[in-house]
Amino acid sequence: MLKDQKVEAQQELDELFREGLLPFEMFACQLLPTGIRECQILFHDSRVHSVKVSYRKGQRFRDVFRAAVLERVEKIDGPLYRKGRR
Repeated sequence: MLKDQKVEAQQELDELFREGLLPFEMFACQLLPTGIRECQILFHDSRVHSVKVSYRKGQRFRDVFRAAVLERVEKIDGPLYRKGRR
C-alpha cells in the first residue's frame, strides 16, 4: 500500500508542477507511516523537507496529499524560482 501511495504522490507532484502550481519540481523519496491513515512523505528538496498527510476513510490519499503539498509550499519564504525560470 505504501508503494502505491508513493507512486500516487509522485504523480500528483508531477501534475502540480505541470499545472504551474509548484514553483519547482519535487520528488517523493520516502513514505513513513505515522499512524492509521497517516504518513509523512519525505522529499528530496532542501526547501520542503516533508509533508504530513492524514486522511479519513472515504477520502482519496491523492486529494489530501495535493492539498497538504499546496498548503506547505504557500508557507515557504524567500525566492523559489531558479534564475531563468519565470
